[in-house]
Amino acid sequence: MSSFSRKHILSLIALLALIFGLAACGAANVEPLRAARAPAPPADRTTTNSATTNVVSPASGPVLGRVEIHSFDLGFKPAKLSVEKPGRYTVKFINDGAIQHDVTFANGTKLVANASETKAADLEVPADGLNFFCSIPGHADAGMKGLIAVAGASAGAMTVAPGFVQHVWTFNGTVPGPVIRVHVGDTIRIHLKNPATNQLAHSVDFHASQVAWNDEMTSINPGEEKLYEWQADYAGVWMYHCGTSPALHHIANGMYGMVIVEPKEGLPKVDKEFALVQSEWYLGPQGQPVSLAKASAAAPAPDFVVFNGVANQYKDNPLKVGTGEKVRIFVLNAGPSVDSSFHIVGTIFNTVIKEGVALTPDNPGHYGAQAVDLSPAQGAIVEFTTAEDGMYPIVTHAFNFVGHGALGLVQAGDGDPKK
Repeated sequence: MSSFSRKHILSLIALLALIFGLAACGAANVEPLRAARAPAPPADRTTTNSATTNVVSPASGPVLGRVEIHSFDLGFKPAKLSVEKPGRYTVKFINDGAIQHDVTFANGTKLVANASETKAADLEVPADGLNFFCSIPGHADAGMKGLIAVAGASAGAMTVAPGFVQHVWTFNGTVPGPVIRVHVGDTIRIHLKNPATNQLAHSVDFHASQVAWNDEMTSINPGEEKLYEWQADYAGVWMYHCGTSPALHHIANGMYGMVIVEPKEGLPKVDKEFALVQSEWYLGPQGQPVSLAKASAAAPAPDFVVFNGVANQYKDNPLKVGTGEKVRIFVLNAGPSVDSSFHIVGTIFNTVIKEGVALTPDNPGHYGAQAVDLSPAQGAIVEFTTAEDGMYPIVTHAFNFVGHGALGLVQAGDGDPKK
């Protein structure tokens, strides 16, 4: 099909409190994120497991059913599956992407598949469910994480910082929701489902779309679903979020994500790409939703300001790049209420595209940028290189929030400038 008639389908599920531990959609390798693309299924080339590339943990008992997981560049579809009860299941792993991926389960089972390849194995799913991810460096940070849940089991909660757990509401089980990446001229069809097990109405508002607020953006009740179709007419980094009243509570509790719309001809190739969403947590009681009263305060005072949902996660797990490589970061400030001054210590942004205004390396005065100011719901693309091996802190230069979790690291080379 021509680029003018491509349609991309993404299912967004409004879910309550369904993930454990870290939720991130940050780092990506050279291959771009293509979260909104729905490629045709490849030929069914189910292969036997190779001892050198696949590890399968023993599973016992009768096979209760089959689950199917597709991978694309860079994500899983679906990212959250549900089985009726604990026990043994056959997992079929199909790689729809252009590069090699694996699916690695928390119990040690690992299936590796090249592009258009399928692998299968039997898997023991415990009562509390089973997390899975792609173990190729950078892919899990880019969003290649998922969960096989057991129906009727108690839903998990999200650890937003060590020792702090909140009962989150999500799109597709992660905070932020999945990164969606398309081109100008693409038509995107969103299939929004609100499971009957939910207690709240939900909706989705895509800032990159041009549709009436009282059309596709209307709320749907638990057990309902709807299609939201729009055309990507303008390039940029855009926000999507739940707009159901009070929208502040739904956004603050995790229902937001990033849309990347590239120009029709695409973006120039770089060596590394990352997607970072800044947001705030206004803590409620342990294990409960965030505090609407705190989030509604006239002078916002978040307990944590974070990148990709979790405080300091990229301080503990730096984003790794090669020294001198061209690095691109897609940045979104999801808010809901605090401005961002996005800055990376020790380098200069040679390219900044913010809300349609571009600074490029070939500008006549050879100007650069030290920080990008983003109000809530604004996005930008920044590019830079690192001059030497070392650690380069990622912060918001509103430094009162750096100590509240808005701190990460870019590691260039081995991270040691003295070697």
